[in-house]
Amino acid sequence: MKKYIFITGGVLSSLGKGVTSAAIGSILESMGYKITLMKLDPYLNIDPGTMNPYQHGEVFVTEDGAETDLDLGHYERFTNAVMTKHNNTTSGKLYHNLLEKERRGAFLGATVQVIPHFTNEIKKSIEKVAENHDITLVEIGGTVGDIESLPFLEAIRQMGIENKKEDVMYIHLTYVPYIKVAGELKTKPSQHSVKELRAIGIQPDILIGRSEFPLPKDIKRKLSLFTNVDEDSVFSAPDLDIIYEIPLYFKKEGLDKAIAKHLNLEYREPDLSKWKKIVTALSKLEKEVDIGIVGKYVELKDAYKSINESLIHAQIPNKVKINIHWINSEKINQENYQEMLKGLDGILVPGGFGDRGIEGKILTAKYARENNIPYFGICLGMQIAVIEFARSVAGLEGANSTEFNPFTPHPVIDIMPDQKNVDKKGGTMRLGAYKCTLKPGTKAYQIYGQNEISERHRHRYEFNPKYVPILEEKGLVVSGVYKARNLPEIVEIPNHRWFIACQFHPEFKSKPFAPHPLFVSFVEASYKNRLDKSKNQT
Repeated sequence: MKKYIFITGGVLSSLGKGVTSAAIGSILESMGYKITLMKLDPYLNIDPGTMNPYQHGEVFVTEDGAETDLDLGHYERFTNAVMTKHNNTTSGKLYHNLLEKERRGAFLGATVQVIPHFTNEIKKSIEKVAENHDITLVEIGGTVGDIESLPFLEAIRQMGIENKKEDVMYIHLTYVPYIKVAGELKTKPSQHSVKELRAIGIQPDILIGRSEFPLPKDIKRKLSLFTNVDEDSVFSAPDLDIIYEIPLYFKKEGLDKAIAKHLNLEYREPDLSKWKKIVTALSKLEKEVDIGIVGKYVELKDAYKSINESLIHAQIPNKVKINIHWINSEKINQENYQEMLKGLDGILVPGGFGDRGIEGKILTAKYARENNIPYFGICLGMQIAVIEFARSVAGLEGANSTEFNPFTPHPVIDIMPDQKNVDKKGGTMRLGAYKCTLKPGTKAYQIYGQNEISERHRHRYEFNPKYVPILEEKGLVVSGVYKARNLPEIVEIPNHRWFIACQFHPEFKSKPFAPHPLFVSFVEASYKNRLDKSKNQT
């Protein structure tokens, strides 16, 4: 069995196609089907790795080292599917492959065209991902009507013809706005969106209306009438307080049965008990904790999507609600840092690139270390912690990363040797999963409960091994090492309440039903800090 579900979006972007695709995937998986997901992005970049977060949001890194769209994070969090470099492809990547073939003379003198040559590349990439899976869900990036999306829509239209009717289905996610002044939900934008899709040659089998509120029956009936979609195949996707409630809501709407019917699948009652437990746990949080995230993209939450979700996951075992305080590191300086960070129960400094806001982050690490506040440094957040410790504790004046100051007298953070001669920016960092050996007796070892771990990386600079003995002599402990190259991966301060920083990105492996142990431990320590502060005040 090899079946395809294509998910398109209409009216406007940021409707939640990725979360919708992931939620549908989780339902089908819970019905016993082997599923995978794929994101097709129409932009001309080879991948999003060189994009500014303001342009694209978070770059999600897969086990095999691909820099991908953040929607692949949703796919992994909602399902058991493991994403690879093949599960996200772009126009740029496909055109690159196509033109390389042309240069090799693969087309025997033919004129290379968008149809059929480029659309064939798209179809081959989908079919490659679909191998050994029952159902492949393919999300088309962008919005119907975008010029750059047309080849992808043409490719999936062709797949509808080339495969049996019951093996291909089209789901269209569209926007149904609520006009407050009129007090009405409006269907016209959705009608035009489907009209545009049908003009391309695709008739959606299922229509999902995104809105602030659940769609009443009369609105569903109207959408059905004007879009040529059966009324029992029009579904609602309202705003929900808890993102992990979406599979449950779709089940309640009957989306599972509609998909089974359209694809001629054997219907099996989906077991969504784990989602019920997660939603119940997240809706009953009474204790609170205040955690600050200090970065330079804090006004754009999608830049730290996986970190935000990992903190949500960590709420469940700790039974505590996290109040996240987004703090712009550029606004932190020597005069105000204590006031800006005052009152936080825990502080997290995430990854990033470039020197903007760096000194504010260094002051943040200093404040957390000196005031015994739980500190969690991730990637750049680890490098910041090392720089601060080198300056303030080890007395290495001017210590820095060569990324920020190439002439620093103490390059405690330096570019990796194999990166020094790299002239291309895209896809050339240390990427993907690497093993890390933990030091017995350390907090990291205690948290993970095992000798060796595997975590995902995305960086060019590392803690310079030459400075490890100097900083360890002053009390910093390297508790995790990539032994193959003697690279420090985790550092901690033993006489601190909770001060751990890691060079890798643990947020990429956290799931709601399997929260990452570092996040769980950090939130636990932050809440304990809150309780201790409360006791001291009384």
